[in-house]
Amino acid sequence: MRQIVCREVRMIDHAAYWTAMERDVMNLSLVDAFGRFGAKPANRLRGQSAIAADGALVLSCSHSRFGHPAQGVLRYEGKLTKEGEEASANDLLGQHLTLARDGDLPVRMVVMTSLVDASTSKVSRSFHVRPDLIGKLVSFDGDSYTVDFTRVNEDGVPAAPARRTK
Repeated sequence: MRQIVCREVRMIDHAAYWTAMERDVMNLSLVDAFGRFGAKPANRLRGQSAIAADGALVLSCSHSRFGHPAQGVLRYEGKLTKEGEEASANDLLGQHLTLARDGDLPVRMVVMTSLVDASTSKVSRSFHVRPDLIGKLVSFDGDSYTVDFTRVNEDGVPAAPARRTK
């Protein structure tokens, strides 16, 4: 009986933790999401990147462009030449990616989720941040780019991938 009570308390604490964490990092505006990393996008509606106060590149990532090439790695692949994007935003992103490549800057992730209302065809966007992941620009050819994100501990040291138990 005592174990059941302890498990119930842990479940409540765990739920409260996730609720508080979601409130802190989910459903943010673009400006608020970039602000979590100490950066400000050049365009408050369509900004794609910025350089944070600590020198890191803050990158707005579409949730649909992620992959898992290896255990413990979350890969984001994008292109500068996207249909419908403003040329000035693409140029600034290119400059930021060049700085990240040449200066070996860390990359911080802001995830953009787009939802389309079927009845009105209106697109709404929401943003969330992943402060537990740090990225490294692994390739950039002037158009296509790839960033690999890995989990870091609270002290900033890359965490070892979690082992799966059978």
